[in-house]
Amino acid sequence: MTTWFADLAWLGGEGLAPGVVLEDRGDGRLARVSNGQDPPAGAVHLAGIVVPGLANVQSHAFHRALRGRAQAGAGDFWRWRDRMYALAAVLDPDGLFELARATYAEMALAGITAVGEFHYLHHRPDGRSYGDPNVMGGALVAAAADVGVRLTLLDTCYLRPGFHDGSSLEGAQVRFSDGDAERWADRVEALAGQSGSGWRPGAAVHSVRATEERSMGVVADWAARHRAPLHMHLSEQPAENEESLAATGRTPTALAEGAGVLGPRTTVVHATHLTDGDVKALGATGTGVCMCPSTERDLGDGVGRAARLVAAGCPLSVGSDSHAVVDLFEEARLVELHERLVQHRRGGHSATALLEAATAGGYRALGWSGDRDGQAGVLAVGAPADFVTLDGASVRLAGLDKAEGVAGVVFAATASDVTDVVVGGQTIVRDRVHVTLPDVAGLLHRTIATLWSRL
Repeated sequence: MTTWFADLAWLGGEGLAPGVVLEDRGDGRLARVSNGQDPPAGAVHLAGIVVPGLANVQSHAFHRALRGRAQAGAGDFWRWRDRMYALAAVLDPDGLFELARATYAEMALAGITAVGEFHYLHHRPDGRSYGDPNVMGGALVAAAADVGVRLTLLDTCYLRPGFHDGSSLEGAQVRFSDGDAERWADRVEALAGQSGSGWRPGAAVHSVRATEERSMGVVADWAARHRAPLHMHLSEQPAENEESLAATGRTPTALAEGAGVLGPRTTVVHATHLTDGDVKALGATGTGVCMCPSTERDLGDGVGRAARLVAAGCPLSVGSDSHAVVDLFEEARLVELHERLVQHRRGGHSATALLEAATAGGYRALGWSGDRDGQAGVLAVGAPADFVTLDGASVRLAGLDKAEGVAGVVFAATASDVTDVVVGGQTIVRDRVHVTLPDVAGLLHRTIATLWSRL
C-alpha cells in the first residue's frame, strides 16, 4: 500500500487543493483522498500539480509514423490517406507491436494513462487471415501492457470502400475487412474472451462509408450484448455527407441512428459536419462525441460543433487520433480555441469542463467508468489510482493562482510539463523518464525508420 503527498491537486471545480494525501488501498484503487494535510511519514512526495490520468479516446497507433512525413504540401484528407495506406501495407504483427509500444510510451510521457485504439489493421496484406486471426490486435494489447497504460481495443468493422454499388476493397484496404459483419463478430468474440485487467474489448464501426446499415446493426448488437463501448467515425468529411445523402437520402447520423448505433455507450469521433437535426439526434440519445482538433486541424477537416453538441446532451472527450501531436492538454484547449475562431467569442467551454473531457469523460467513453466500475478519471475514494504530476515551476505554469488553477493547467500546460505518471498505483514515468523504456525517442526513431525503409 503506497501513500503519496501532492503539493497541489485537482479534486474538481476551478481551483487546486493544497496538501493532498492519496493512498492506495492495495489493489490499485484509492482508499484515501484528503486535502489540507501535512506530509505523512514515508509518503512519496509529488512536487507539483497532480491531476487525474488523461484518457486518449481516439488513437490509430500506426499513424504515428506519418508525423513529419505527411503534413507538408498541398491536398486534403484523401491525399493524406494515400500516404497512410502505403504505410498500412507494410506493417506486420512485429512491426505493429514495436510502433505501438513506442507510441504508447510517448503517450505515457505525456500523462496519458488510458487509450482507445481504433483498430482496423486486421489481416495479411493480401487480405488473408493470419494463423491467429487476432494477432494484430494482440500486438496492440501486448504493447500497451509493456508500457503500463490501460487499453480499450476498439476492434473495427470495415467492409467496403464507399457507397458505390459493385465497388470492392483495393490495396491496403483488403487488410481491414473480415468479409461480412458476422465474421467480424466471430473474430472479435474470440479476442474478447482473452481480455485482462489492463485492457478491455470494445467495438467500432469505421464509418457509414465503410459499413452499410445492416452490418452497423450487427456491430451495435455485439457491443450491447457485451456492454462494451462502441465508437464510430462520423461526418469527418463533407464528401461523406454528400455521398450518404446521394446514396440513401439520409445523413450519416441518420443512418447510424437507424442502425441502432447511437446511445449512451456510443462515442462518435470528429462529428465535424453536422446538420441541426444531427446534433439533436446525437444529444437526444446521449451519444458521446470525441473531438480530435489537432488532427482535424492538420488534415483541414474543419471545426466541430462541440459546444452545441454538449448543450444538446452529448458527453465530451478528446483524442490525438493521427498523433500529429500527442498532447491532450493541447487537444482539450483547442476544442475551445478553435470554436472561438469560428464563433468570434469566448467561453463555449469552461476550463473545468475541458479538463473533465480529457480525464473522466475519456475514461467513461472507453468503458473504464460506469455502473460496473464506479468512477474513474477522478481523484476520489474507490477510483483507480491513475494520476499525473505536472511541473508547477515550469515556465508555462510558473505564477499560477491555485484558486483558478484549472484554467492555467488547461490553457498553458503541455505534455512536456508531465514529470510523473501512476497507473493502478504503479509508477510508469518518474522524473520525465519511462521506468522500463528509458529511451522513448530512440525507440520511436529506430522503429519508424525501419518501417519507412520497407516502402
